[in-house]
Amino acid sequence: MKTWKEITHCGGLDWAKNKHYLVILNAEGRIVAEFGFEHSAEGWSQFREKLRAFPAVAIAVETNQGAAVENLLQTDCTVYPVNPRSACHYRERKRPSGDKTDAVDAWGLADALRLEGATWKPLTPEDPHIVQLRLLCRDEMALIAQRTALVNQLQQALYEYYPAALEAFEEWTQPAAWAFVAAFPTTHALIQAGRRKWEKFLHVHRLWRPTTAEKRLEIFARADQFCGAEAVTAAKSRLALTYVPMLQVLQKRLDEYRVRIEELFRQHPDHQWFGSLPGAGAKLAPRLFSEIGSDRGRFEDANGLQCLAGTAPVRYQSGQINRARLRYACNKHLRYTVHLWADLSRASCPWAQSYYEHHREKGRGHADALRRLGNRWLKILWKMWQTRTCYDADQHTRNQTEHGSWVLKLENA
Repeated sequence: MKTWKEITHCGGLDWAKNKHYLVILNAEGRIVAEFGFEHSAEGWSQFREKLRAFPAVAIAVETNQGAAVENLLQTDCTVYPVNPRSACHYRERKRPSGDKTDAVDAWGLADALRLEGATWKPLTPEDPHIVQLRLLCRDEMALIAQRTALVNQLQQALYEYYPAALEAFEEWTQPAAWAFVAAFPTTHALIQAGRRKWEKFLHVHRLWRPTTAEKRLEIFARADQFCGAEAVTAAKSRLALTYVPMLQVLQKRLDEYRVRIEELFRQHPDHQWFGSLPGAGAKLAPRLFSEIGSDRGRFEDANGLQCLAGTAPVRYQSGQINRARLRYACNKHLRYTVHLWADLSRASCPWAQSYYEHHREKGRGHADALRRLGNRWLKILWKMWQTRTCYDADQHTRNQTEHGSWVLKLENA
């Protein structure tokens, strides 16, 4: 990767799923090369061959990840990622009429890079270990969302013909609830099984509790008093039995994901800093680490990390108007993870709970208060990350005391 002073040509790559288009400009802004190529081994080979005429070229592209970026990073060119919203404005600067083609998009990116690239930050190849962990964490979150969707569909089917099952089990993300439907798919099957089999099921699935067992058995005994008609039961029980194996297979894969994620997380030396965060736990710590990475030069200050996570507000000031709004352009995976982390941290950090309650008392909503708490946590996390130190509650209290933190005054109030 070359420094900006070494760059002699600037390019813009308009990427797509099957075909890409590249425009290269010289220092004066004249187009010296432009061509399209297929997203294939042969196409990228042609790209590298034509790029040999420009050994000191920088290329702007409207993304910072994906197959196109991976192929660019394997060449000698310097890659600069561009925000899609900025890329749209660069195109409009070239074509105010609204004219849009692949060539215009690439030209707009190339010229913006030529004029403004000295202040941009180039994209550097990431640690494959972190990339794999990040993708696994994101895929796990997507699979959890699919599981939630299937659970909702299963519950809707049961609502129509088997309300006793919904009454007996409150947590439907647990495999034991799915196993109950598989073992007793209808109220008729449940009643015919009898009390002995009900008790055996509860014991086998470790659901026997003195406080809940009798209540469940009582629900099972009267399950046929309020249920769907025969035709509805026949149809919806088939649907429920279709969802159950899907959920069981999905849960098995999620368990495998969890094992691999924790294994990769433990293998990286940075795991101890993120693992020490209150409330992060075994699930959220790997997600936080994989989204932030290990490149300490990525964020100049804590505000850069806060903006990436979407916790820092967007300000609008014009004349006497001065307001702020929620930041939408951010890393959505990191924003969601920080939201969960901030919520869980309240149970183990008195200052976090006091901070949350303070904003709730001011009339802020639950999500708003958690966003503000997450914003404060990210400032702490950035410092830990930079200094390679674990979270120390006593040290944090000493720092709050030393700086006269108003949060500490809330906690002691």
